[in-house]
Amino acid sequence: MARRCIITGRGPNTANAVSHSNRRVKRRQLPNLQWKRLWVPSEQRFVRIRVSTSALRSIDKLGVERVLPSAGVLSKKRNRKFKGTTSHHE
Repeated sequence: MARRCIITGRGPNTANAVSHSNRRVKRRQLPNLQWKRLWVPSEQRFVRIRVSTSALRSIDKLGVERVLPSAGVLSKKRNRKFKGTTSHHE
């Protein structure tokens, strides 16, 4: 699984680790990703996503209903009755 936030798109960064003797070695700076289970009131279900802590602040500020569809996590129209059918692949 990629170390990338699905809302902000933040991923690993490369930087130099500088020692006391000023030797430079490449290292990775990983984003602060957390697994979160969020309740989506419109769909009456929980969604489990891996997001950065800055994305959690955005969700707190803007709301789940506004942030998750723009990230492609929630479908615009979701009908649970016909969950198994796939009409777009016929």
